[in-house]
Amino acid sequence: MVFSSIEFIFYFLPIVLVLYYLAPKVAKNIVLLLASLFFYAWGAPDFFPIFIVSMICNFLITGKMNKTTEIRARKGWLALSLILNVGLLAYFKYMNFFVDNVNAVLAFTNHATLQFARVALPIGISFFTFQSISYTVDVYRKVSEPLKRWYDYMLYISLFPQLIAGPIIRYNTIAEQLVNRTIPVEGRVAGFRRFAIGLGKKVLIANTLAALADEVFAMDYLTISSGSAWMGILAYTFQIYFDFSGYSDMAIGIGQMLGFRFSENFNAPYISQSISEFWRRWHITLGGFMKEYLYIPLGGNRISKGRTFFNLWIVFLISGLWHGASWTFVLWGVFHGTFLILDRLFMVNFLKKIGKFPSIMLTFLIVVLGWVLFRADTVGEAFSFYRALFAFRTGASAAISSQCILFFILAIAFSFLPALKIGDRWMEACFDNNPSPTRTIVLFIVTILLFFLSVGALATNDFNPFIYFRF
Repeated sequence: MVFSSIEFIFYFLPIVLVLYYLAPKVAKNIVLLLASLFFYAWGAPDFFPIFIVSMICNFLITGKMNKTTEIRARKGWLALSLILNVGLLAYFKYMNFFVDNVNAVLAFTNHATLQFARVALPIGISFFTFQSISYTVDVYRKVSEPLKRWYDYMLYISLFPQLIAGPIIRYNTIAEQLVNRTIPVEGRVAGFRRFAIGLGKKVLIANTLAALADEVFAMDYLTISSGSAWMGILAYTFQIYFDFSGYSDMAIGIGQMLGFRFSENFNAPYISQSISEFWRRWHITLGGFMKEYLYIPLGGNRISKGRTFFNLWIVFLISGLWHGASWTFVLWGVFHGTFLILDRLFMVNFLKKIGKFPSIMLTFLIVVLGWVLFRADTVGEAFSFYRALFAFRTGASAAISSQCILFFILAIAFSFLPALKIGDRWMEACFDNNPSPTRTIVLFIVTILLFFLSVGALATNDFNPFIYFRF
């Protein structure tokens, strides 16, 4: 069950909201927990027992760690929790990748390959693993107090709005909200508006461009025209942004309707004037997690310039692997890590000299080229696609509908308008939680129209890809 589905929009979400609003304050977390567990069990019933056992173990381990004052014992409990969480992630997400590479080496050296049953990937494991780590580490550091009630902890890990696609919610940012929150009417209205915006981004823009991207990437890279190749990767560039940010908007909106304030996950990333700025605007919660729990513990930028560069490489290598168990994701992480180092060496100064809009376009081009690695199934396919981009040849062309052209234009406009003052004001108006009476009426009408347009698109089109199955 995904947010952009008829089942979720007209059955699951309304029922949960009604039960949640009617429940007394002391029972609201229980209602949400049961709803969240049902949500996960619906999507991944085979992995539900593992999900439950993992949460119970983490809660007990962190509780033991918090009760002891001896430093060595606390570190031991912390290590046990990290081994449990990272071990689960490593097994389910990377075991196939590891065995495939070992078998490739064995086959190359004429040795017998390993016989191994393929491991299925549990939905959302990357997201809830990081939240489990955040809870244990924040309690260990005494940044936040541990939750006293087991069901509050399980709710933090399993909270359905952000369970399968984020944002990644660090424990210290939501600890108080888990035990004490209000649900004002204006928050519910703003939450629904945010949900409708995200639904429109996902269903109307991302899904339309996904069809074009899929068509192009299914073509023969040896015969495809360069124009179609560029059209395909640009379609994917906007698809992944409007898909991912749309899902984040829906999660944040649902959170608002439930009384939670989730961290923002995107901030117009395609108007960035450097790769460093791009990563301050793209998947903000992942960047914050990596900085807090990996980059700073490695030493950050406090030791030396060389060590800083090394730390950046490690962080983005792991970030690439976090996105998927494939060499393409590894190279994508290395690609961005390299440009972050280049930023620190000279590129930021260079980009400042060439001006705002040239630097935006150059940064955007770098990001687009990086998405080739992200989208391709293999490294070989990625480099074949790069050759198609820069061959400047005619050849097989993808069919582009008038609808696709329309949403291409809208995607470009919504992506780059925030670089202009009028676009910035428009964004503020859309996401204003306390608009004026006139603006409230206008936003209400626009929200309802957007919602029903999105629902109509869902009802008339079976094509609704869910990009996060890879993560």
